[in-house]
Amino acid sequence: MLKEYTFDIFYEPMEEGGYLVIVPALPGIVTYGKDLEEARMMALDAIRCHCEGLQKDGEPIPDNSNVRLEPQIEKVKVALAS
Repeated sequence: MLKEYTFDIFYEPMEEGGYLVIVPALPGIVTYGKDLEEARMMALDAIRCHCEGLQKDGEPIPDNSNVRLEPQIEKVKVALAS
């Protein structure tokens, strides 16, 4: 029996072209596609592989409902020697 999971995916356009893909509910999944179609396919493959690994290790599949969809912005200062 198959169980379906839903995840939010963020596509961030890259300056050099293509899209960076992040899956907030699954930290560590970062992939790339030269266009949105390829980025989506890469994301689905990464999610499937990651979740299959979790199942194999007996770990739970994370719940997407705890993901904050609002961007978090923070200003930080960094001191560098000149």
